[in-house]
Amino acid sequence: MTTLEMIDSKIHPAVGEWTLPDFVDEADLPGRDGDRVIQFREAIREAMSHEMRQDEKVFLIGEEVAEYNGAYKISQGMLDEFGPRRIIDSPISENGFAGMCIGAAMYGLRPIVEFMSWSFSFVAADAILNNAPKMLYMSGGQWGCPIVFRGNDGAGGQLASTHSWCVEGLYANVPGLKMAIPSNPYDAKGLLATAIRDPDPVFFLESERMLGDKAHVPEEQYYIPFGRARLAREGEHCTLVSFGRPVHFCVEAAEKLAADGIECDVLDMRTIRPLDIDAVIKSVKKTSRVVVVDQSWPFGGVSSEVITQICERCFDYLDHPPVRVNTEDVPTPYAKNLEAAYLPNPTKIEAAVRKVIEATA
Repeated sequence: MTTLEMIDSKIHPAVGEWTLPDFVDEADLPGRDGDRVIQFREAIREAMSHEMRQDEKVFLIGEEVAEYNGAYKISQGMLDEFGPRRIIDSPISENGFAGMCIGAAMYGLRPIVEFMSWSFSFVAADAILNNAPKMLYMSGGQWGCPIVFRGNDGAGGQLASTHSWCVEGLYANVPGLKMAIPSNPYDAKGLLATAIRDPDPVFFLESERMLGDKAHVPEEQYYIPFGRARLAREGEHCTLVSFGRPVHFCVEAAEKLAADGIECDVLDMRTIRPLDIDAVIKSVKKTSRVVVVDQSWPFGGVSSEVITQICERCFDYLDHPPVRVNTEDVPTPYAKNLEAAYLPNPTKIEAAVRKVIEATA
């Protein structure tokens, strides 16, 4: 059986039978409305705990995840349930414990590696970028690497330049990895459950600023497939494309614009690798205008790639050149007012949409 035949039949060349669930249509997922409301951090905990109960090969490791219940209390109570062999406090050595877990994943375990901040992941860059994503390719399909790297990404609120990295623009460039960036508790649970089941390395990017966000999250486990965007708001005049925390800014801007009769599609991409570019193209063909909102720097960022693919695939449908809203092209400021001005925000997004609308009115 060839590798492609194995993939088509849900057999992974390195890890055998895929453990990915049978995905359902978006309409068949549990509803987003209900009485049970929990925080973003609790949704992440539920996804991890459920998968750990289903599969004893899954374990969590990171700094302060066990005895301290997690630096952000995401893993609270998990040590009591699963014990110190599966909820493991690591030394302050990202390169050490990330590299060790890549070996564990190759051996058949399914590690969840928590970086207290993705800014600290640079210490482990050789392991997570030069080894994990390339292992299946370099071994000719003999070894895979079913591992999840997760933690806080982006400006967390006056943490200054070295602790405020948005790594998606940098890391998404590497083939062989998958990247999920949820914008809400519901998606966080469904995407993380899928990430843990996935046979390939997954970079799961959270935001410290969203960990306390609340939403309805069903108690049962569910799985959101990678590469399937969510239409967060529907409109006909302009397409807003984003992911992670800036999706909320897009929705806020769209609601302000609606007061003046400007209705926007807001697309929450959910995952960057794979990217649901088909959903973007479908929306742009309807609206003929697009603004891409990306919390990483503009040069060589995710927004650049999205706009390139739009121009390659539906240039003739555009009434205005694509516009992007990024963080400013400077290191992250420490001062609260400067940090707010540096990041994408509803005011910047609203101005960008008005620019493309007014230019084509």
